Amino acid sequence: MEIEKFYYDNRIVKQFANATIFWGIVGMTAGLFAALQLVFPQLNLGLEYSTFGRVRPVHTNAVIFAFVGNGIFMGVYYSLQRLCKARMFSDALSKIHFWGWQLIIVAAAVSLLLGYTTGKEYAELEWPIDIAITLVWVVFGINMFGTIIKRREKHIYVAIWFYIATLITIAVLHIVNSMEIPVSALKSYSMYAGVQDALVQWWYGHNAVAFFLTTPYLGLMYYFLPKAANRPVYSYKLSIVHFWALIFLYIWAGPHHLLYTALPDWAQSLGTVFSIMLIAPSWGGMLNGLLTLRGAWDKVREEPVLKFFVVALTAYGMATFEGPMLSLKNINAISHFTDWTVAHVHVGALGWNGFLTFAVLYWLFPKMFKTQLYSKKLANWHFWIGTLGIIFYAVPLYFAGFTQSLMWKEFTEEGILKYPNFLETVQQILPMYAMRALGGVLYLAGVIMMTYNLVKTAKAGSFVADEAAEAAALTKHESHAGEHWHRVLERKPTLMLVGSLIVILIGGLVEMIPTFLVKSNIPTIASVKPYTPLELQGRDIYLREGCYNCHSQMIRPFRDETVRYGEYSKAGEFVYDHPFQWGSKRTGPDLHRIGGKYPDSWHYNHMFDPSSMSPGSIMPAYPFLLDKQLDVSSTSAKIRAMQTLGVPYPQGYDQIANDDLKKQASEIVERLKKDGIETKSDREIVALIAYLQRMGTDIKAQNKTAEVIKK
Repeated sequence: MEIEKFYYDNRIVKQFANATIFWGIVGMTAGLFAALQLVFPQLNLGLEYSTFGRVRPVHTNAVIFAFVGNGIFMGVYYSLQRLCKARMFSDALSKIHFWGWQLIIVAAAVSLLLGYTTGKEYAELEWPIDIAITLVWVVFGINMFGTIIKRREKHIYVAIWFYIATLITIAVLHIVNSMEIPVSALKSYSMYAGVQDALVQWWYGHNAVAFFLTTPYLGLMYYFLPKAANRPVYSYKLSIVHFWALIFLYIWAGPHHLLYTALPDWAQSLGTVFSIMLIAPSWGGMLNGLLTLRGAWDKVREEPVLKFFVVALTAYGMATFEGPMLSLKNINAISHFTDWTVAHVHVGALGWNGFLTFAVLYWLFPKMFKTQLYSKKLANWHFWIGTLGIIFYAVPLYFAGFTQSLMWKEFTEEGILKYPNFLETVQQILPMYAMRALGGVLYLAGVIMMTYNLVKTAKAGSFVADEAAEAAALTKHESHAGEHWHRVLERKPTLMLVGSLIVILIGGLVEMIPTFLVKSNIPTIASVKPYTPLELQGRDIYLREGCYNCHSQMIRPFRDETVRYGEYSKAGEFVYDHPFQWGSKRTGPDLHRIGGKYPDSWHYNHMFDPSSMSPGSIMPAYPFLLDKQLDVSSTSAKIRAMQTLGVPYPQGYDQIANDDLKKQASEIVERLKKDGIETKSDREIVALIAYLQRMGTDIKAQNKTAEVIKK
């Protein structure tokens, strides 16, 4: 049997490892800054580029796509070469992938701070960056599959199954959710509207968690944990069941983010049922990992790498138990829109993704630099400080979530809301926000300690850019009679890819096709009209400033919500909302029925200084809106884009839209003048007021018509 000699490429692994550390610090620092802004609103600095609404998407995109993304590629590029016993398919593609991904991250951070956003959570990046992501992902896919095809190992290991599922599913999710109509070089509108957009967005959002934050990291766990523990994976059969059940069930669960909303009940129920079923494969993976440590638990006491793995798997188990629990309607009624959800997400992000990344980094650096870790003691300190950080982050937010829900829902004996002022709840949880920020400080301090430790490790060793290896060439003509059916798939990566694609498409198609094609799922309301040009411009300002990060536009059919906000939200009200803006967190009150509730002058003063109208508010001030001139040159293009999407503006309306815009703006300026406020009609604040005063009023118009008919 011929033995072939070759070299593993460690250079690309080191580059992604360094990027993981760098972007981890950047993303977590942005998160800490956002957390502190909720405690000290003056940290918004009165600048448009540093408000919470712009900083928070930078944080989420940085930690997901920059920190975790680079962590995925670091682990995949290292493990894939060794599992396939082959160098990466193309060094050139590896370099294009690395530098392309870093440029995307920089473009994302700059564009989000400048206010260029689609307004869709975890998918905020505008269309040119979406295209760049697609191209770089294709480069990654070619490089990965090319390596698998030229492998010297007959069967592909379980870790590679998860890499393949990640590759194809992320491609599908990204392309479907990013379907949009460009208005300009940095502005687009989602092709979907209202309920349909919400379903697609949370199909994407939930499965981005599944197939970007979970499946690739399970692949890393299946490679690096056995290596670190020097033990084989506990159960091969369990890994088969775990893999196929997980990727099939996960894709259905997105609607559990939309319980009690205007989404059709049948879709909500599907999301709940499949979420509950997800416990089984999720815990199967966790147990397969923990049981791999059988006979090695004595090492956990001494080895920081194994400590990080154990807590990562435990956090994964906790998060994947809590997630299905939160999908139960009776629990979701309490948790949704509160900080409970934020705590839940961060148990997974900080515990599972963060700690597993740290474990891999601590294991990789000594291997690549042919030396010992500089300081195990420092790594152990990092472990305990990081664990404390998670506790100080999550526990206060659980209490904040319980406090929010209980206060929102409490009535007096006379049947009126006990806490009618939303800010009473906000003031109550500020100490919990402060403790959350302390948790962030501890966690970030641990990452900085790790960075120092790894830098010292690298300096003490000698980097091996091309690691020598040898393996027997793959023999193609062998008998496979009587082998397990799954071993066939393990020899045929293309079949594995196609099988994964079919499995993940089923759930999405079953949920989306009826929602898009069966009209009764979204009953229309005759009184709902398209936005006026000024309202459309105001809505884009609302999107630009990231108001959806703190405000919902979805009143659920609960007594406390209808008493506090007004009539519950109907599916037909959102048919012209490209994109939908239902939100997922209420740091401030719901805004769906804000239209007509306050005079124009209230909104003007509130945007200039929120605390002047709402004492104790932690909302950022937006004084720049009072001075910035509205760009009306884009109005015609926006109207045409909306017409393309099916919004029934009259033919040729794009040519006269600005006339209507100026007329409505003048009316608002006149009303402000009556209240003693002088402003120009071409200021952005006027457009935003127009949009805020429109919100939720279509139903009021319908109700007035019904009353006239009755009389």
